[in-house]
Amino acid sequence: MPFREINSKMVEARIVPGQRMFSQRGAMLAYKGEVTFTPNMQGGQGGLTSMIGRRVAGEATPLMTVEGSGTVMFGHGGHHIQVINLSGDTLCVEADRLLAFDGTLEQGTMFMGSQGGVMGMVRGQVTGQGLFTTTLKGHGAVAVMAHGGVIELPVTPQRPVHVDPQAYVAHHGDVRNKLSTALGWRDMVGRGSGEAFQLELSGNGAVFVQASEEKL
Repeated sequence: MPFREINSKMVEARIVPGQRMFSQRGAMLAYKGEVTFTPNMQGGQGGLTSMIGRRVAGEATPLMTVEGSGTVMFGHGGHHIQVINLSGDTLCVEADRLLAFDGTLEQGTMFMGSQGGVMGMVRGQVTGQGLFTTTLKGHGAVAVMAHGGVIELPVTPQRPVHVDPQAYVAHHGDVRNKLSTALGWRDMVGRGSGEAFQLELSGNGAVFVQASEEKL
């Protein structure tokens, strides 16, 4: 595992020659050894096409390429950090929540509206979350940021999970999402968006939920 959790708000990564990591710019707290940090212009493992897709989607959080030999400590803004290990599956996460991740993971962009139709678009407009979200696929580890700590909830065909959209951090596996509400449109007039809507996730996988409704 490339990340060692120092505490709830800091992780340490081991950098070895011939391998690279990506991190959010400004996330490096300290390092030891011969390590270089380079602004990333190629969109990571997904290449230029992936970078262009994320820029169009508004998901292009600036990244650094981290290479060399040594150890690096990462953290950002005092946010809580959750390490997620992928074993060939795909993680869907908003770009601004990415702290650092393995360079072997393939980056892409997914249109959230395609999973929820019109309601998926409403989700992006009303909850403040992007219609597009960043995807990371393959074998490796990802460190994501959240407010107040994170809990992982399993999603199964028999037990879908309903999440406050403001508390949603990420999900992985074969999971579908849609926006739902128990209130009628008349009842939602004058209410906060986080109170009126629920994000329903179904299928097989897991969803990560933060202990706060505050955006990063």
